Amino acid sequence: MSAIPGFTQSMIATNGTRLSVHQGGDGPPLILLHGYPQNHMAWSRVAPDLARRFHVIIPDLRGYGDSDIPENDPENLAYSKREMAKDIVGLMDALDLERAHILGHDRGARVTYRLALDHPDRVGRLGIIEIVPTADFWASWDAELAMKGYHWTFLAQPSPLPERMISTDGPGYMDWTLASWTFAGELSAFSPEALAAYRRQAADPTRIAAMCNDYRAGATIDRALDEADRAAGRKITAPLRFVWAKGGFPARTGDPLGLWRNWAEEVSGVEIDGCGHFAMEEVPGAVLDAVLPHFLID
Repeated sequence: MSAIPGFTQSMIATNGTRLSVHQGGDGPPLILLHGYPQNHMAWSRVAPDLARRFHVIIPDLRGYGDSDIPENDPENLAYSKREMAKDIVGLMDALDLERAHILGHDRGARVTYRLALDHPDRVGRLGIIEIVPTADFWASWDAELAMKGYHWTFLAQPSPLPERMISTDGPGYMDWTLASWTFAGELSAFSPEALAAYRRQAADPTRIAAMCNDYRAGATIDRALDEADRAAGRKITAPLRFVWAKGGFPARTGDPLGLWRNWAEEVSGVEIDGCGHFAMEEVPGAVLDAVLPHFLID
């Protein structure tokens, strides 16, 4: 799997599985968590700059990139964001980190806020890019959002329906998905190395299945955990910076920053223009401007 310049890669055992982890830089620890349908290369255009100030740690989530692919279970617990958050806590233990800042995009952002809810003592400051909480997103659906976010229901269908359909042309499906979620509607935002990594992942039937399991968990256990936390009045205590694209998914919910204010005690937000869902690759400078001041606060 492609590496980020200046970073080293290793396999690290955690929570009964192994994650492929890229590390670079010195300073306070900052963990970057990618989303669907990507892997660590989603951060390749911002990670070198972040590594000038932080010890940057970029794992491939379970099932993605070069990380192990645990088997799923009938309740989708293996791919719940609670279980993925345990992977990251175990990674921190393996690296002897008591606390870390965490920045997540897409599915990785769902792991980020679940980790903050379940393990508040392990988190410094949080960054969330381009999502609203899972239960809120489901509740926001109308016809327009259902068309744009069709993959939430498609990928969550029982196995092996979506796996078989995607596997007929996994790389082609990957290209179509990536392009359709950008502001420009094409692939120029992605480096050749990143595209190769994403296409290779999409050509592997076992990783296609893992991505589907990720979304099956989102439709079931992840939504249930959110609803239980909301009913109990639990809130994220770590300071949270929310970054969303004017043309992305959260913007279609109406008031995405307001949704996050219901979930966290301290929330700030930045809306960025000129990009779609893949902000770190489409407008890396704007992402750095949005998150760096937040993570540099002592």
